[in-house]
Order: sequence, then C-alpha cells, then structure tokens
Amino acid sequence: MSMAERILVVAHNHPDLHPGGTEIFAHDLFRAYQRRGGEALFLGATNRLHRDEKPGTSFQGIGKGEDEILLWAGHFDRFFMSQVDLYGVIPDLEELLTEFRPDVVHIHHLLLIGAEFPALVRRVLPKARIVMTLHDYYLICAHDGLMMRTTGRERCHGASPDRCHGCFPEVGADQFLLRERYLKTLLSTVDRFVSPSEFLRDRFIAWGLDGNRIDVIANGQPAPGAIPLRPRDESAPRNVFGYFGNLNPWKGGTVLLDAAERLIDAGVDFELRVHGGTPFQADAFKTELDERFQRTRSHVVRRGAYRREDVPRLMAAVDWVVVPSIWWENAPLVIQEAQQQGRPVIVSGIGGMAEMVEHGVNGLTVAPDDPIDLARAMRQAAADPELWRRLAEAATRPPTIDDVAGRYLTLFEALVREPVQA
Repeated sequence: MSMAERILVVAHNHPDLHPGGTEIFAHDLFRAYQRRGGEALFLGATNRLHRDEKPGTSFQGIGKGEDEILLWAGHFDRFFMSQVDLYGVIPDLEELLTEFRPDVVHIHHLLLIGAEFPALVRRVLPKARIVMTLHDYYLICAHDGLMMRTTGRERCHGASPDRCHGCFPEVGADQFLLRERYLKTLLSTVDRFVSPSEFLRDRFIAWGLDGNRIDVIANGQPAPGAIPLRPRDESAPRNVFGYFGNLNPWKGGTVLLDAAERLIDAGVDFELRVHGGTPFQADAFKTELDERFQRTRSHVVRRGAYRREDVPRLMAAVDWVVVPSIWWENAPLVIQEAQQQGRPVIVSGIGGMAEMVEHGVNGLTVAPDDPIDLARAMRQAAADPELWRRLAEAATRPPTIDDVAGRYLTLFEALVREPVQA
C-alpha cells in the first residue's frame, strides 16, 4: 500500500468540540497520516450538545480546510449504539463513502456514528479495509463504557446479560443478550482491531472477540517541546502536584481531594494544582467537589478548564502528575504527556495505567479509590527529592504520533495484501 492511498478516519466527536483522549488521538493520527503522504479525511460525529442541526444535510464543516467534516447525529440509540434516523443518515454516509472512496476506514469509536457503519462500509466499498481502534468498553458495557456498577463504586470484572440486568433492573436480561449479539454481528465486518493496552485487549477477548484479530499498538504523542523543570532551590522538596483532565465521579477527583485533606491535617508542606472542568456533570457531584475544594483551599488551587496547547506550560509548574482514576482506564494520554515532559506520575495501579507505570521505577502506583494510600504516596513524594530525581530520569518517553502512524500504515499494508473476508 503506497502512502498516497486514501484513509477515512472516524471518531465520535472532534477535539475542537470535545477534547477527550480518543478525539485528540484520532485527530493527531489523521494529521500524521497526511504528513506521511496519505490522503486522509477526518469524520467526526456530534449532536446537539455541541452543534445545532442544519436541515437538509447530515454534514457540517469544521475548521478551515475541506479535509474535516462533522456528521450531526442527534437521533441515536445509545443502548444499541445504533442510528435511529437511518433514512436521513445512511444515504449521506453512502454518498460520502462513494465520493471519497477510501482504501482504509480507520474507526476510533462507533458512538454517534452507529454500530451499522462498518457493515455499511463493507456493502458500499467491498474492497476497503476496516480497522477499528478500541479505546474503551462502550461495546461491552452499557454504563457509558465504564465497566463500573451503577450502584456503589465497584469495578466490573466481566459483562453478562444477568449481571448487566443487575445494573439496569428496568432492562431485561434478554435485551442485553440481544445487544451483545447485535453488536458482535456488526463487528464481524471489521478486518482488524487495535488496542492501545494489553488489558483492554484481554477484556475484549473475554467478551468474545478473536484475539488473533486484535493487535496492540500504543498511543503516541506529538513531538515534544522542551519545558523547564519547576524553578526551585536545590535543597527544596519536589512537592507540587498536578491533576489534568475533566473532573467526574470516575476520574478520582474526590479521592485526590480527600487525600489532600489528610495531608493538610498531618501538617505536610505541599501544593496541589487541579486543572480541569466539570462538563455535563450532575449538580450533586459539583456540590461535592465544591465542598472539598473549600476545605482544602489553603493548599489546593483550582485552575479550571485548559486548552491542550497549555499543557506543557502548566506541567512546567508542577513536579508530579497524579492520575487517581477509579475505573479501568485504558491508556490515559495524560500519563504519556507527563512522562514525555519528564514528570513522574502517581497513578491508580489498575487497568492500562498499571501497564504504563511500574511502581518505584518510572512512577508510583496506589490502590484505587483509597485516599489513605494516595496520601501516603504523595507524602513520600513530597519528602524525598531523590525519589523524584530517580523516577523522573526513568520516565518512559512515549512513541511519537508519527511513529505510531507508521505502525498503523504497516498494518494497513499487510491487510491490503490479504483477501477480503466474505
């Protein structure tokens, strides 16, 4: 496959509208394909949370060029991950596929686009290769792909119709069985899956996907710009911690603030800078956060939402980056961003996070949802400058996005040589 072949990159939103990890990575990869000589088109899906409908067309423009478009998908069945407005959306998608005629369709999510999309590609373009990167558990779990039980804060170790019915008593077990079979049938048209972590790959194998069809390719980062270490006296501690990311019940923000409160009560000298907003969160959760920020205001600075281009400058002001998520994170970009900048991380030792950080080697791992253990690790980090130096020097630099694009293009080339599946 030559680098001039056409690639359609598909995501469930656009980073200019919703700067989540999946959208950011998909868009970075799209640009990397273009730098390597490919003709690439980015298709993001959105709904009324970000854009109003424009009658007469499913598509909207975004950005300054013609190589990025949005599919407005305001009528979507999140349970079956299915388009409701088939008569409106499908013909427009068919026209797009027919006009652009991609050789490879690289899907990063089916949310809003619709689980029918791979089968549509196969029907319209029988010779096109379909690759799907698995970024989370939406296909497995109807609880927003979290694999967290709907009551309490229990992580789910595996989905089944009966277990899922326990989370959603109003939905019969037969509906969960139907959902699973429906999605697996549509996924059978995908030529190859890619997972950024072994953990996520194992979860999808346990769900029923063929492990021989799932490659592991780590996410990547744009080439870094050097940022300075935080100015300090050499004898002073490395005791400024940073949190980066949206604040929601699963990212562990309340756990982090509870740990900070414990450190304050113990008289520990530290500062915590919390970067991130609370988009689309319930008022009760916002109130819970506000109360914790109020109690810890002597040592905690609430910095609010930020832009991606601000990350290097904001990370320059901290010594440690804390990722206290309580759900099975797959491959958080913030860990790569921190380690790319030589900032050691303190993370929950579960999911893909445990693959990215080896305790005591290139960071510290703590028990998830445990403010006592997190406070212990932060206290150790703040008191031991030598620990910071050793972990910072061993920080695992992530692959560049161009290197990752090269791995994907090699995969695409191999798939092109294989016969198209029936």
